[in-house]
Amino acid sequence: MVKIKDNTVRVVFISLLLDLLAFTMILPLLPALLDYYKSIENDQGLYFKILHYIQRARIYFDAPDKVNTVLYGGFLGSMYSFLQFLGSPIVGALSDIYGRKPLMLFCLTGIMMSYLLWALSCNFTIFVLARFIGGISKGNISLSMAIITDVTSAKTRGKAMALVGIAFSIGFVVGPMIGAFFAWSSINNRTGTWYIIPAVFALFLAGSDLCFVICNLKESLPLKSRAKNLKCGMLGTIAYINPIDLFQFNGVSDLNLQDKKNLRTLGCAYFMYLFIYSGLEFTLTFLTHYLFEFTSMQQGWMFLGIGLVMAILQGGWVRTIPPNKTKSTAELGLWLIIPAFVCIGIAEDILTLSIGIFLFAISTAMVVTCMMTLVTRIGPENQKGVITGVFRSLGALARACGPIVASSAFWCIGSKITYLIGAVFLVFPPLILQSIKLL
Repeated sequence: MVKIKDNTVRVVFISLLLDLLAFTMILPLLPALLDYYKSIENDQGLYFKILHYIQRARIYFDAPDKVNTVLYGGFLGSMYSFLQFLGSPIVGALSDIYGRKPLMLFCLTGIMMSYLLWALSCNFTIFVLARFIGGISKGNISLSMAIITDVTSAKTRGKAMALVGIAFSIGFVVGPMIGAFFAWSSINNRTGTWYIIPAVFALFLAGSDLCFVICNLKESLPLKSRAKNLKCGMLGTIAYINPIDLFQFNGVSDLNLQDKKNLRTLGCAYFMYLFIYSGLEFTLTFLTHYLFEFTSMQQGWMFLGIGLVMAILQGGWVRTIPPNKTKSTAELGLWLIIPAFVCIGIAEDILTLSIGIFLFAISTAMVVTCMMTLVTRIGPENQKGVITGVFRSLGALARACGPIVASSAFWCIGSKITYLIGAVFLVFPPLILQSIKLL
């Protein structure tokens, strides 16, 4: 564990872990939840209103009826990430003025409320509202990055960021397994309230996270290091949510020309990578379900394997990468995702699929942690919240667009062509990252 004042990294690690366990457990449950809301709603409900437009598009593109849930799931996934895209940079900017802890408590309260609404979601409209509140409150992740930046030096930051990666890995190992268990249990318990048990469990995790942060997290940004004000009025707000301004990092002040150029280059590579990556990540469960007939429990084991590979790499290797090797490691990870897409796309047997998933896990362990470490080294200290918030928001924008685009392509042209096209476009992120002349 990274040794820093007040063990703040340890607190952030535990908080993220609790948050990610609650967040990821819904993944294997989503198909069952969609089927449930479809069964209880009438033709005038929100579910069927959306389904009406999907069916019209299906007929136009002559897509198979059985993959309707792919596009439906893509809509929900993209909505959640789009809301995170709106919220992350604004929360990050506000934390630079008012401190990290108050904004963290605000976000965690919103996340807890979203799980409460899920537990009360007797119809699809309430469930969508719960996802809406959860998405807009998801600025806690960018705040966690900013807190780590506050309390670490350039020398120890890579190790701290790797611990964040480990929290993600464990979350994506245990969370989907919990969700898979609930999905398996629901097969034998199709009562009208079967979804309440996982929702209450997620609420318990979110409430525990909130209480833990209240009691243990100390403010990491001293008054003397805080920004004096947010950019004025509506123009300032637009700078944090307008995609053009985000790519230009216009919401960040006091940047020299070289820092601004490096941030823009890094942001462009990160966005392109996550846009394509998130499409594969989201549609992978549908691919294994339709092509390999995986059950929810088998998908849970698949996520277990991915998470274990990531946790082992991040815990044993990535966190020890020296600062001068961070950029080259990120580039290697970006190249490795290309054969992962190819293998998964052409897979007709479990062995080829497993090789692709293994490469996918290795790449994930390397890329996100290293790129987040790179971005924290750029810019003035009193702008780190804005910088990490904008960077996370670019990632959220990519995740908002990626699932719906990949789901639509999966739906219209099939998985093989979709993944092979994605592999071709993944050549660009490492080439873009190579052009950065620092770090």
